[in-house]
Amino acid sequence: MQNDLGDFLRSRRSRIRPGDAGLREYGRRRVPGLRREEVAQLAGVSVDYYIRLEQGRGKHVSDAVLDAVARALRLTDPERLHLYALARPGGTVDAHPTTASGVYSAAIHPGVRLVLDALTAPAFVLGRRMDVLAWNALGDSVSGFSRVPAGERNQARYLFLEPAAPAYYPEWETVAGETVAFLRRDAGLHPDDPRLTALVAELSERSPDFRRLWASHPVKEKTRGAKLIQHPELGRLELGYETLALPADPDQLLVVYTAEPGSPTAAALARLAGLRSVGV
Repeated sequence: MQNDLGDFLRSRRSRIRPGDAGLREYGRRRVPGLRREEVAQLAGVSVDYYIRLEQGRGKHVSDAVLDAVARALRLTDPERLHLYALARPGGTVDAHPTTASGVYSAAIHPGVRLVLDALTAPAFVLGRRMDVLAWNALGDSVSGFSRVPAGERNQARYLFLEPAAPAYYPEWETVAGETVAFLRRDAGLHPDDPRLTALVAELSERSPDFRRLWASHPVKEKTRGAKLIQHPELGRLELGYETLALPADPDQLLVVYTAEPGSPTAAALARLAGLRSVGV
């Protein structure tokens, strides 16, 4: 993660064609997308200043400059927050304080545990690095968290290192892209987290797919969406998911799976809940 800011900026300018930004194209281009001087022009800063920023040598960058660069590169809101996090490591971004030590509490508050157990839908709690911290009975039945050794309960590790993951997720490439995008966001918020650095290094070494996706610098929040699961016992599950931030623990997210009422997936989950209630 030596110059993530520069890598991120280069990846974002490479996806914008000059014509899309209202610029005329002159001569052949060795690389796709905008040149550095074109980004500087669009952002209203000097070429030298932008080059220093892309090289990771820009210090005390103002909000105005970062916002101008974000507009020039057409960044989404999560990407803009990621830009701020990379430009100001050790600062505070979007109410998520970064720390030099990477140490945080992964403990689940007893009240959150009660909420999990009260939910009639599969649910679990994610911490930093996409570590799975807790789950309810239905969440365990769908995802099998309890069968994974405690130190390996991590969604990214399962997705890229578990041979069964592509069969479990029929739309594996989509899930993999979303996972890397969220992990990238986490890396921007916590650049000095040693366990995150170790996880990225491990996945990069062992998974060519992870290396490919990580190099593209996707950034995305985990808010809501759909997920297709081929469960070994329940069959095809077409699930939605909602992700809720826990205000008292900003590094923890409550993820709840949902099913369309009256759908085969809802019926399968109802049967599963019935079996759970009678202890089968």
